[in-house]
Amino acid sequence: NIVLELLKEAMVPKLGDTKGFLIDGYPQELKDAEEFESKVGDPKLVFCLDCSAETMSSRLLMRNQSSQHSADTETIKEGIQSYYQASKPLIAYYESKTQLWKVN
Repeated sequence: NIVLELLKEAMVPKLGDTKGFLIDGYPQELKDAEEFESKVGDPKLVFCLDCSAETMSSRLLMRNQSSQHSADTETIKEGIQSYYQASKPLIAYYESKTQLWKVN
């Protein structure tokens, strides 16, 4: 709710003055998408950055080496599985409702 309220506060006053907004990483679940549409509006275009679990895993492992993050391979694998489970219905929703662009 906090993220949605912040987005609404920033976006709604500027809806007439802009061609659009790019929101990175939101919504993450179907309920968030539905609530966003009811409070802010329907997106005209949705990008989905589509990469394999292997690519995500290797990038996260590299990030661990260059920072103080300390997730191990199993934790990363579980996080990616969780991401796929949450995003699958969201992607299907946007595929049926609006123009979804998958970017490899």
